[in-house]
Amino acid sequence: MSYDRQWVADAINIIEADFNRSADTHLIRLDLPSLDGIGLYLKDESTHPSGSLKHRLARSLFLYGLCNGWISKDTPIIEASSGSTAVSEAYFARLLGLRFIAVMPKSTSQQKIDQIAFYGGESHLVDHSGQIYAESQRLARELGGHYMDQFTYAERATDWRGNNNIAESIFDQLKREPHPVPRWIIVSAGTGGTSSTIGRYIRYGQILGMGCELCVADPENSVFYDAYETGKCDITGQKASRVEGIGRPRVEPSFNPNVVDHMIRVPDAGSFAALQYLEKHMGRRCGGSTGTNLIATLSLISQMKKAGESGSVVTLLCDGGDRYRDTYYNPDWIARQGIDLAPWHAALEAFDKTGVFEMPMDCCTAH
Repeated sequence: MSYDRQWVADAINIIEADFNRSADTHLIRLDLPSLDGIGLYLKDESTHPSGSLKHRLARSLFLYGLCNGWISKDTPIIEASSGSTAVSEAYFARLLGLRFIAVMPKSTSQQKIDQIAFYGGESHLVDHSGQIYAESQRLARELGGHYMDQFTYAERATDWRGNNNIAESIFDQLKREPHPVPRWIIVSAGTGGTSSTIGRYIRYGQILGMGCELCVADPENSVFYDAYETGKCDITGQKASRVEGIGRPRVEPSFNPNVVDHMIRVPDAGSFAALQYLEKHMGRRCGGSTGTNLIATLSLISQMKKAGESGSVVTLLCDGGDRYRDTYYNPDWIARQGIDLAPWHAALEAFDKTGVFEMPMDCCTAH
């Protein structure tokens, strides 16, 4: 690979200039009935230029690749993704004038494929999510490109000590709130990079002794919860997560269970019902992982209320719902999945009345 120092310097400056033009994402207080002294906040990552939480990761991965000498002016960029990271990386690749190829499962929403194309990227689709790793490596070898490998580098490309990462941003925005140190921060895991960043920051920032804990919500068909519960990181699954962007059939290298305090497994029916609940209370549509986050969040709020605790909880609004019009917001798609949302709608309505949330399925577990 030819290494043009001036091009690399210019590329880093382009990325940093783009960052300088972007305001921080909002921290929205969601006023729900029956919260009674508990503040619920959603960190709205959908307002990034590329539309999702993965904008932060894509920026970090490009800077990491540039500073390691892996990316130069003629380097094709290849990434294995379920969609949102690929959209964000396509955005940055276009900024730098680089070819970008996303290797994704055929189940990826058409809206995400269209968004990648909008930024000039290409989509290379495979039959199963487990094939994205080897196929990305093959393309990178054949094209002389760089495989970004978000699943390995997510936890190390982001500066977890600060540099306006998502954890530092959350705590800065909470400073004037009634409970500036949250009792819980709830995220879900795709690579595990976000949970690693937040978990490390809680420890590094001396927040650990203030009662703040990190919870990771895991969807169906993901092995992160099982790995956390058993301590075995060689567990693999046979199915792909229906919640795009989170849940994996293997334990990704970036997932660090040692910085996680609690995990909750969330059935997909709960995640998708929560999207309609959020639309009712926020007047906007969110992506599937936000629904997963919300179900875990309401479960923890319910525990706080039962214990007579007050405080604040923070979760992530990862991306907007426009990318999922044909799936999560399509009743025909829900029906084809064999999913019954009715018990979850009833549980969410009961939460509005009582402040207590009970998951309606026995398969929901937490540790």
